[in-house]
Amino acid sequence: MSALEKAFAAAKAEGRAALIGYLPAGFPSVPGAQAAVAAMVEAGVDVVEVGLPYTDPVMDGPVIQAAADAALRAGTTTADVLRTVEAAASTGAAALLMTYWNPIERHGAASLARALADAGAAGVITPDLLPEEAAPWIAATDAVALPRVFLVAPSSTDARIARTAAACSGFVYAASTMGVTGARAAVSNRAAELVARVRPHTDLPIGVGLGVSTGDQAATVAGFADGVIVGSALVRCLLEASDEKAGLAAIHTLAADLADGVRRPVR
Repeated sequence: MSALEKAFAAAKAEGRAALIGYLPAGFPSVPGAQAAVAAMVEAGVDVVEVGLPYTDPVMDGPVIQAAADAALRAGTTTADVLRTVEAAASTGAAALLMTYWNPIERHGAASLARALADAGAAGVITPDLLPEEAAPWIAATDAVALPRVFLVAPSSTDARIARTAAACSGFVYAASTMGVTGARAAVSNRAAELVARVRPHTDLPIGVGLGVSTGDQAATVAGFADGVIVGSALVRCLLEASDEKAGLAAIHTLAADLADGVRRPVR
C-alpha cells in the first residue's frame, strides 16, 4: 500500500475525509516552505501537495501565481523542489508533487519520476496533462510505482470522466468550479454533482479542490468527497504575513481550522 493509499485509508477509518494542503516550493524561501509544510502537517494536514514553480501556470489564480513568481525570482530549482518533497515526506504525511507538463518534459519524464520516487513522493498531480497525451508519463510513473492524479471538471463529459479516472492511480482530482484556483466565499454547488458523476467510474478516492478556504467549507466538502484540497488560502497566509514566523503561525491556525472541519461530518 502506497503512502497515499495509507493516508486515505487512515482518514476513512476515522470516518472523515483526508485533508490535502498545497504550498509551492521555494516560497517564502526554500527552508521557509519546508517549515510551512511541517506546520501544516502538525496542525492536521494528511497529504501535502508541493508545487513546482512554473512561469505559465494556466490553472493557478493570482495568489499562487504571486508566490510561484517570487520563488522563481529567488532562484528556486527543481533540486529545491525535490528537497521540499523529501522534507514533506519526512513529516509522515503523504507528499505529492503538483506540476505542469512542460517542466516534466524538460527534465525528462523517466528521470523526474525516478527522482521523485527516490525523494519519497507519494504521487504526482498534473493539471494540464490529458490522459490521451500522457503515454510517456504513464510509462514513467508505472516503472517506479508512482501514483498519478489527473483532473476532471464540471464541464467534463461522462466519457471524459471515465477515461480520466481510468488513467489515475492515486486519486481523482475533481475541480469544483471552472476557472483558476483561488479561495471563494462558497464552494460551488456543482462539486457534489461532479463527485457523484465520478463515483461509478472508479474505486479510487475523489478529492475536491478549488475554492475551499475555511473549516466550514471543508466540512461541507468532506460530506461528499474523500479528500478536501486547499491551496490558495494556505498560500495567502504566507503571502500576506509580515515575516516568515508570522506566516508559519497563520498557516498552522488555518490548517487546524480546516482539520477540524473535515472531522465534523458524520460520514
